[in-house]
Amino acid sequence: MLTVSILLDSVEKVQRFVSAISKYGCGFDVESGYSCVDGKSLVGLFSLDISKPLQLTINDGNNEMEDVLRDINEFMEY
Repeated sequence: MLTVSILLDSVEKVQRFVSAISKYGCGFDVESGYSCVDGKSLVGLFSLDISKPLQLTINDGNNEMEDVLRDINEFMEY
């Protein structure tokens, strides 16, 4: 399990993010405040305040972690 900060501050970014992670079998939880949604769910992500950084937790992705991080690099906040 790994948690990183991401910024999905536009409709296009949300769509690209979901497209990038949908090919992976591991779980993705996205949190904003007290709300937590499935990272592969467009509807779920749009229910969050996307104007602020979000916390992404990647679950059970040990074998795919390097590939996932490469694919989501453009969304990560450092």
